[in-house]
Amino acid sequence: MKKTEIESKVEEMVMPIIEENGYSLWDVEYVKEGSDYYLRVYVDKEGGFTIEDCEKVSRSLDPLLDEADIIDEAYILEVSSPGLTRKLVKDKEFERSIGKYIKISLYKALDGEKNLLGYLKSFDADNLTVEITADNIVNIPRNNISMVRLEFEPE
Repeated sequence: MKKTEIESKVEEMVMPIIEENGYSLWDVEYVKEGSDYYLRVYVDKEGGFTIEDCEKVSRSLDPLLDEADIIDEAYILEVSSPGLTRKLVKDKEFERSIGKYIKISLYKALDGEKNLLGYLKSFDADNLTVEITADNIVNIPRNNISMVRLEFEPE
């Protein structure tokens, strides 16, 4: 089974657990790092995701994964919060982050800057629209973006 198929199937399997407990699923990723494979499930909830929450999801998901047997390789299951300064990669992550303060790292400088901070206003397949200041809203081509992550808001 392909990486994307595994991630999609695991997402389907974990959603009832997520919904039953009032959590929100941030992402599922299946990756190889060194000689090990990792199945990572990133979950969040209002007020913060605790170790006990991780344990609850892991203990509920583990037998479902064993029964479905969709992954041929030995792997390590990790359930965690995506963190406060999480990377944004998928469109659903950008959708959830509209209005949030973000840091954008660029491949090629824009107005002399390779790192920008601002509020995500909107996005589409080609651009992110970010409010740097009240009178400076910029469209940033996605093909010039090396990374986007949530950032702590300035005081």
